[in-house]
Amino acid sequence: AVKSSTRLEKAIVDLPEIKTIVSKTGRTDIATDAMGVYQTDVYVILKPKNEWRKGINKNILIDEMRSKLEEKVSGVNFNFTQPISMRVDELVSGVKADVAIKIFGENISLLGDLAEKVRVVAEKIKGNSDLQVEPLEGGLQVKIIPDREKLALYGLKISDLSNITEIAVMGKPVSEVIDGKKRFTLRVGFASAEKTSIDELKNLILKNSKGELIKLEQVAKVLEEEDLEAVNREFGERRLIVQTNVRGRDVGSFVKELKGEIIKNVRLPHGYYIQYGGQFQNQERAMKKLSIVVPVSIIVIMLLLMGNFSSIKHSLIVMLNVPFALTGGILALYLRGMYFSVSAAVGFIALFGVAVLNGIVLISTINLLVTKYKGNIDEAVFEGSKERLRPVLMTAMVAMFGFLPMALSNGSGAEVQKPLATVVIGGLFTSTFLTLLVLPSIYLITHKRKKKKITTK
Repeated sequence: AVKSSTRLEKAIVDLPEIKTIVSKTGRTDIATDAMGVYQTDVYVILKPKNEWRKGINKNILIDEMRSKLEEKVSGVNFNFTQPISMRVDELVSGVKADVAIKIFGENISLLGDLAEKVRVVAEKIKGNSDLQVEPLEGGLQVKIIPDREKLALYGLKISDLSNITEIAVMGKPVSEVIDGKKRFTLRVGFASAEKTSIDELKNLILKNSKGELIKLEQVAKVLEEEDLEAVNREFGERRLIVQTNVRGRDVGSFVKELKGEIIKNVRLPHGYYIQYGGQFQNQERAMKKLSIVVPVSIIVIMLLLMGNFSSIKHSLIVMLNVPFALTGGILALYLRGMYFSVSAAVGFIALFGVAVLNGIVLISTINLLVTKYKGNIDEAVFEGSKERLRPVLMTAMVAMFGFLPMALSNGSGAEVQKPLATVVIGGLFTSTFLTLLVLPSIYLITHKRKKKKITTK
């Protein structure tokens, strides 16, 4: 593991954006740590962005690291992620990737075939990155196969053979060492540093009841074979994982397309099924909650507006700010090349509140001026819009400038802050503009139409 991680470090360390590289092999004593003892995390510490080459961003840097690793290091599976994201992915699905396709079934060979079919399908989906199948085979095993006839011929038992190999390979427990409250198992074993090599095992000496010395290879076959690396289980069933990161598109649409393609192209035998895990699970759960919270919030706002204005018409005019703000938020995300996420959804909720507040400020003032000018709607709308120009602009600009540092941030947590701030700034820009121009026009049109109808009667 140390040799492999050193090769990885040397392969990419010459990139100018890299400050230093630190590798960590194995796992902690924390029960929730999903990392295997054979896995290595290579932490690439980057220099500040102002020291990067011109035109380089994180995705381009990842592509450069990947090409160098593929060129200089063979026989290693790797994927690119970030520490906090990796830990969240591990806790959610047990893998270090955005999307995990878990295949459940009993037959290991069949699971391997199905995983390869899923990998081929996933490879064709736009946005896949670091695609890999959980290693199934590749673990080297030393097999000692006893020849019972020869054991009987030399007067030996299976237990004689197992005892000597246990002592040679891992040592045999013979006692306990007590140090205060601590207890340690005392094992007796061979001193040879090469005790687990094939030749050493073949030359192990067994002694029968007559005192004759027999080599292990005379009564057993000693083979080194490639076998299963691990048999992983979940929910009491065997499972194999195909994992991938998502680059250049949102995780939700990637998983939706992937599910459709797998249903069309991968036929699962009876008793085998697929589950999807990874980062998108958090998004799905959050979106389900938001699909309830957002409509309820809008209904509550509408009821409060009706209580404030005692008019459905005025309440609906104010609520027009919601689609105005929504348009600006979506446009801002598109222009910055960002995708709709949970943080962006939270940004829309904050945005709707400020946008509706601006609408209330404007419509309340116009209503008061209508009474003051004795029903002269044209003058009331004109004066109200002029009077509320500065308050509406100040409300919007305070929020926009407040969120600007978040929208431009590149430090820790920027991936959460940027979408939220981008939505609020973009939405306020359009909703403020439309509040000052469109809402007064709509107010004027609706009230003049009403006045015309009353005059006709």
